[in-house]
Amino acid sequence: MTHFKSNTRAQNAPLYEADMTTGFKNRETRSLPLNKIIYNDCVEAMNALPAGSVDLIFADPPYNLQLKGELHRPDNSRVDAVDNSWDQFSSFSAYDKFTNEWLKAARRILKTDGAIWVIGSYHNIFRVGTALQNQGYWILNDVVWRKSNPMPNFRGKRFTNAHETLIWASKSEGAKYTFNYEALKALNEGVQMRSDWVLPICTGHERLKDSKGEKAHPTQKPQSLLHRVLVGTTKPGDVILDPFFGTGTTGAVAKMLGRNFIGIEREAVYREFAQKRIDEIRKFDRASLEVSVSKRNEPRVPFGQLVECGMLRVGEELLSMNGRYKAKVRADGTLIGRDVRGSIHQVGAAMEGAPSCNGWTYWCFQRKGKVIPIDILRQQVRSEANKKTN
Repeated sequence: MTHFKSNTRAQNAPLYEADMTTGFKNRETRSLPLNKIIYNDCVEAMNALPAGSVDLIFADPPYNLQLKGELHRPDNSRVDAVDNSWDQFSSFSAYDKFTNEWLKAARRILKTDGAIWVIGSYHNIFRVGTALQNQGYWILNDVVWRKSNPMPNFRGKRFTNAHETLIWASKSEGAKYTFNYEALKALNEGVQMRSDWVLPICTGHERLKDSKGEKAHPTQKPQSLLHRVLVGTTKPGDVILDPFFGTGTTGAVAKMLGRNFIGIEREAVYREFAQKRIDEIRKFDRASLEVSVSKRNEPRVPFGQLVECGMLRVGEELLSMNGRYKAKVRADGTLIGRDVRGSIHQVGAAMEGAPSCNGWTYWCFQRKGKVIPIDILRQQVRSEANKKTN
């Protein structure tokens, strides 16, 4: 992702570049430039967007690597390191000022339940973390991206720098942020996703190169990293903003996954690479974009709703899954059986002499000689509700 200083702007550059970005005519326009790349300084561009309009921000800001001189391999060949002007700051205080400016602008445009991811190295991530907390963000996790194929330490004076750190934070402590726990678990072969991710750096066919065969961008992030972030913490249709867009990994993955993106990038050469890359992306079909969700996150369906809409009749007899007990449906959505009456859960527990019971999986109804779990009816109600909202 691309980095540039927030207190400068390309001379005479338009606030939005018409052919690649916008929809925006001026700062007062309230619609969002969805799936566009804004040509401007990141702070100025974010300040021009409506407050509370973005679901997630993924930021890969300058690392402020403080490189002194060129870096060479043992064979004296030059290492293509990050020595661009956008990564250079005069002091730590200058970098902190820059960080506070863009984080303030980012927090304003996040929705109440929005969240942010920031990635960095040991050079900057601790300073960014402090700024996040000082501005009222609520840190949810730090994630270690452990590179399976890191660049070696050529000087042999330090450990090989084999990881970067991502900070995931909500806009505030009480925010109801998106976290697709079951989807991440499925990505991890059924095992709970941990906060250490082993993924390769961007190489091979994925690495964008210019006409000379050199890297188009020195810190291009791998698609796998953004895939995990967006699948895990966004929903289809969400708006994801990347204030340091670079060659567009965030936008490319967002398009694949049916999310909307807004990119901000000042460097023309990076924008061109990003736009070409995104134009070639094919969006996945709707069915492929669905992810596993926790049952706790599914819309609540009261048992009485099945009675109200006629899916079950008043007085109809339900059977326990094991076939040993029966109970009748009452008009108010409760059951009555033997000497007990109450909810589907209470009556099931009383029948079994158990402390609790999941009535949705315990009770069945009969249709045309077949015994069917009542949970099937609940899923039908949810399915119909989803059709209406979509």
